Parts: sequence; C-alpha cells; structure tokens
Amino acid sequence: MNKLFYIWTFLILAVSCSDNDGLPSEALSMGQVSVVLTGDGDLSGFETQLRNIATNSVFIETSDAEGKVLFRVTPGIYEASATGARSAEGYAYTYNGTTGQLTVRNGETTNVTIGMKSARTSQIVIKELYNGGCMRDNGVDTYQYDKCIILYNNSSQPASLSNLCFGEGSPSNAHSNNKNYNADGKLTYESEGFIPVWNGIWYFPSTMELEPYQQLVVNVHGAIDNTQTVSQSVNYANSDYYCMYDPESGYTHTSYYPTPADVIPTSHYLKAVRYGLGTGWALSVSAPALVMFQTHGVSPADYAGSTDNMWYDGGQAGSQVWACVKVPNEWIVDAIEVFSSGYKDSSMKRLTSDIDAGYVWLTNYKGHSLYRNVNQAATEALPENEGKLVYNYALGTNGSTDPCGIDAEASLRQGAHIVYQDTNNSTNDFHEREKCSLRD
Repeated sequence: MNKLFYIWTFLILAVSCSDNDGLPSEALSMGQVSVVLTGDGDLSGFETQLRNIATNSVFIETSDAEGKVLFRVTPGIYEASATGARSAEGYAYTYNGTTGQLTVRNGETTNVTIGMKSARTSQIVIKELYNGGCMRDNGVDTYQYDKCIILYNNSSQPASLSNLCFGEGSPSNAHSNNKNYNADGKLTYESEGFIPVWNGIWYFPSTMELEPYQQLVVNVHGAIDNTQTVSQSVNYANSDYYCMYDPESGYTHTSYYPTPADVIPTSHYLKAVRYGLGTGWALSVSAPALVMFQTHGVSPADYAGSTDNMWYDGGQAGSQVWACVKVPNEWIVDAIEVFSSGYKDSSMKRLTSDIDAGYVWLTNYKGHSLYRNVNQAATEALPENEGKLVYNYALGTNGSTDPCGIDAEASLRQGAHIVYQDTNNSTNDFHEREKCSLRD
C-alpha cells in the first residue's frame, strides 16, 4: 500500500510542479515536522501520519528504531497520529497516539511528541462453538458426539498457540445446582482471581503459530466424517483440522473418541490431563462455560498435574468427582458462558464478570452453533476488504443474529479479513447460528 501511496504522491507533485512553472520559489517552500513517539516497549515500525487540515492530504512514514519520524511538507496546519501493533503470549496490543494542530512554517522544523497508549485484547478468540448436537435422520433420536471449537486470529500479527489449553467451568451445566455462591450472591472464588476448571484440560502439545485472520478447527468429539451416519452432523475428515484425542490420559470413551479419520495427522492430536473421574471430557451439550487459557512459566501438564493447584466444586474437598484446577484470570485468553434455552429460570453464571460479563442462549440438538459477531467498524476500515464484504446475513436463529448484517463466512470466502467483536460479554459478542459454519 505504501508503494502505491508514494507513486500517487509523486504523480501529484509532478503535476503540481508542472502547473506551477514560473511561480516564485516561496510558493514551493517546505518545512519539516520531527515526530518522536514515546511510551513503553519497542516503538519502531509504527505507521505515523501527517494530515494537512486544509487540503486533507495525508503523508505516511514509519518510525525508526528510536521511535522517530521526519516529514518534509509544505507550510500549513497539520494533525499527526501514530498507530502500531505488537503481540506476545496470545495477546494483541494496539498502540495509538494523536496530537492537536501543528503549524508548519517555511524553512523551520516543528517538533512534536506523541505519547503512545496501549490496549490489550486477545489475539486468539473463540470464533464459533458447536456443542449442542443435532437430530439423527429418523427425526426422533439425538446425536451429540460431534462437537468442535473454531479458533480465529483476530489480529494482524501471528499468534502463538504454545501452551494453549481448553477447560470447562464448574458445574458443567449452567442450570445445575451451583454450590459456589456465598450468602452475598457472589461466586466464592470471585475475589481470588481464578476460574475453576472441572475434570480435566486439553492442550496443544507443540509450539505453533496461527497466521493473521486465519482460523483453526479443533474437534472435541468425533474426529471422523459423522455425516456418513448422521446427515445433519459435521464432517471432520480434514487434514487441516485438529482433534482432542489422547487415550493415554484416561479419556478412552469410544463414543466420544473414535479413532480419528486417517487424514488427520497424529501431530494434530491434542493432549489431555485428567484429574477427575470418567472416561470422557464431556463438554456440556446444553450449557457449558468454555475457557481457553495459556499457562506461563510452567507446562500445562505440570500445572494441571500438581495437587497444589486443585480446588473442589462446592467445597467438597478431596472428592475426585468434583476436582477442578485453578486457572488464574490473567492466563485466560477467551471464554464463553452458555445458557440453555430450556432452563431460562434456573441458569447461573460460573464465569466472573471480568472474564465474561454475559451469556448466550443455545437451543441444543438442532445443529445450531454459537457464532461471534463481527466488529463492523474495524472490519470495514481494513483497506484490503474493499469489494469483498458480503451483507444481508440471515443465518441467525430464534431472533438472535449478528446485528451488523455482515455475512462473515461469505466474506471470508471472498478473501476478506474479518475482525470479530470482543468485549468480554457473550451477550453482545455471540449469536445463535442456524448451523455450524463447517456445513456451509
């Protein structure tokens, strides 16, 4: 893009010089603007813009290793701004800074300092959760062994998936008898800065990265072509997909974990640590609280395998049935709280408001999924999306749909880069979709 900008600028200047042949040299005088970016961390490579208020002409330079930028422009009144991005340990950091009006005079240098402020968001988000199952072809029986989680790099920087883990809040259903509330109506662990994750965790066993604006499918149960027996289900026989499959962990239930399709490489198998009872990590088919986190300074296996990190649901200390591991809030990358449409009066939150301030309704056994809404302003602002966005989205259900109207999946197929909404509030961030996007 910068090359095109400079070519265009060169043509404009060439025409301007041609049109102004014979004018006094004062009419073509220049001044300088010296910009210094300040703030924490590395400030090099940040895009810095200088805009002429009168003509709306924009000049773009990139900050050097010391956070400095130098512009040479015609005299006038200008505004300067800078923006940049960094990523580390699963989080994206955006940096922004602006100035007020600057006066640029002939033959003089205008010095300006821009203080850069950063904001942290998760690079990796849960783009879609399909956990509710579907109906078998006879229209009577239900099928639930075909769950998946679709991750997405919601940033312009590569994202590390190293030590990335999945866990389920306790109790496993929002409408179960929740004994973790105190007399004040607050979760007992709210003030302690952790979320209890029940029964076991799954994690990526190797170092890997997810490229900007790319997704990754993680099969939870049934890493096979389920459509061979249930036509409304999902086909996971895809070499790009990952799956939760680790019989050595103790998760051996063959209904949940049939041998994965041959096309899925064994390097795409996630590993597990089971500290509870049972032979299946039974992600709720109706109302789970899914937590995605990254351990820091310790491997997932070591952390989840340590009795020092254990916590017991409902205060039932020592009972393996209720065993949970404490996941520090600062480790949590993303989470989604799900309530079942069939239990609207008895559902209670398990995630604290700093992790997920809301919840999203799900009607299970209909083939529906929970899909993240699009951040319309951020998506439309990406210049590479021009002509690629598809509107009139109509795949919501039960009155729940993406309010912005952008059809994210159709736009992705057109080569668009989607920026999804991430406000840490599932009520605002998700809607119930008619079917899993893998079936589109």
